[in-house]
Amino acid sequence: MKAARGFVRQHGPSKAVVEPIGLAGARVVLVGQDGAMGDVLVPSTEAAEALIAEVTGLEAATWDADTVNGTKIGAAHRRKMAGRRLFS
Repeated sequence: MKAARGFVRQHGPSKAVVEPIGLAGARVVLVGQDGAMGDVLVPSTEAAEALIAEVTGLEAATWDADTVNGTKIGAAHRRKMAGRRLFS
């Protein structure tokens, strides 16, 4: 909850997309008004929905065109998400 509140404080009103991740629970992907992305891991999709309801400035969303187009992914984030290359 603290991380989500901090994200909203830093990036403005934000969208939150819940992604189930099996037995590990759920990932709440945050997309800030400024296009920044972040995430919070919670024990269940129910906990994710409760988090969204509890944090002022979070709006439940899906990966629709508005949410996707609202992201701003820089080169450093792309490299991080690509991971290590095994072959060059």
